[in-house]
Amino acid sequence: MVKEGKGPSSGDFAIETAHLRKQFEQKVAVEDLTLAVPRGEIFGFLGPNGAGKTTAVKMLMGLVRSTSGVARLLGLPPHDLRVKERIGYLPELFRFHEWLTAEQFLDFHGRLYGMPEEKRRRRIPEVLELVGLKTEGKYRLGTFSKGMQQRAGLGQAILNDPDVVLLDEPTSALDPIGRRDVRDLMRFLKDQGRTVFLNSHLLSEIEMVCDQVAIIDHGKVIATGGLQELLGTGLEVEVEAEGVTPAALAELRSISPSVATENGRVLLRLGEREEIPRVAEAIHRHGGKLYSLNRRRGSLEDLFIRVVEGEESK
Repeated sequence: MVKEGKGPSSGDFAIETAHLRKQFEQKVAVEDLTLAVPRGEIFGFLGPNGAGKTTAVKMLMGLVRSTSGVARLLGLPPHDLRVKERIGYLPELFRFHEWLTAEQFLDFHGRLYGMPEEKRRRRIPEVLELVGLKTEGKYRLGTFSKGMQQRAGLGQAILNDPDVVLLDEPTSALDPIGRRDVRDLMRFLKDQGRTVFLNSHLLSEIEMVCDQVAIIDHGKVIATGGLQELLGTGLEVEVEAEGVTPAALAELRSISPSVATENGRVLLRLGEREEIPRVAEAIHRHGGKLYSLNRRRGSLEDLFIRVVEGEESK
């Protein structure tokens, strides 16, 4: 079932927040954010435009100071320098040094991290290969497409072998191949025991890679939990039939609280699978011809719209 956000517990979490709030003068960007992100997972952070996602990420990074509440990364506050050494970050709106080559750019960030020269020489080629820029290392960033610049940004986010990587819209400028490469990179980081905190509006991307998700609206968590668990809520049935009369649709609406017609098909949401035979009986009883009846898992987009619209109707 869909769970509302609870306070951090004593488990082994990479990121924890409790009642985190940020107010800019009269505008509340984040109202009451409580999260617990397990270590070693890919965690999706979702919400409509203006929900407070990017502000929340900036507070986790220590770039914006919270008005109230608590945030911890790896058990430490975001401004602690010991945390900075162990996290990586790709901001949504990035501007890099266009006069530097990709190698020089990563070397510069490596020196900011305090990485020794020998480690930088070894690590930079590895990172360029991981982000798909193996042969572009000596080209200036100013000659890169936006997608290639985003790949370079991903490179600096993982350069220091971080325990936690925060990615704010990491695939927004990428083509389908680039998005696939980023998904593979996130899975690679997870396999290494890293935690990936993914803020994205591309729900299909999140559905493919995330272990858990949190949906926020108006700066509050309105649903959170394991992706399989959340998508398993409810039972959706797709019916292909001919001659579905108004009387048949009326009976189907008595069975299901949600009945929609789409391209000659009828979509229903049921409470339990024992109601599926009643759907077939209703169509036959009113003279319809049933060609197929398939159970389908709800999508993350369906869940997102349902919980956000439900929150806004309160």
